[in-house]
Amino acid sequence: MECLGVSSAQNLQALSALLSTQQDGDDDDGGETRPSHARLGPGHIGAPKQDKEVSSAYIKKNSKDIWSEEEVAEGSQYDDLTDPRPQPEYEVILKQSVGTEDLYLGLSGKDPSSMCCEAMLVKIKLPETKATDVALDVKETFLDLRTPKYKLGLHLPQPTHSAGGKAQFFSEREELEVTLPMKHSMDFLIMQ
Repeated sequence: MECLGVSSAQNLQALSALLSTQQDGDDDDGGETRPSHARLGPGHIGAPKQDKEVSSAYIKKNSKDIWSEEEVAEGSQYDDLTDPRPQPEYEVILKQSVGTEDLYLGLSGKDPSSMCCEAMLVKIKLPETKATDVALDVKETFLDLRTPKYKLGLHLPQPTHSAGGKAQFFSEREELEVTLPMKHSMDFLIMQ
């Protein structure tokens, strides 16, 4: 271990020289002056910045905008807090096609997780409603249902292929069933 003698005084002098604001005329930094250590902040860490470049993802179209369209969640335009219509009862069920080779032998590699599900079934109870009264709009992650008596804005738990979905109204049960094929982020890896 080193004593606190001459070498520690030399270390203090070397540190002082590094932090000093005086510049020699023969520096290689092109005459650029460094800020004093009292004025250093988080912005001085790393290489000096040449130009302030703003990412195009964060540029607002209008300088008075406080958010961009990408920052607003899908389906939020349907949220109407002043609408007095109640939300109907609903149930979301994930569906998976399973055969005997999956059940007994496990050949396809499927498991009970939602990543192996092919479709999403949304059952919505609509008492005292006719099929002609139902207005349904399905997006990738949002389901909007409107009737004269009920209103449902449902954020779906998984992204779906809304164009490939189908809806069926059962008047005897007063229930609407919406089946939506699920979209997985790793679909391109599945070999068919």
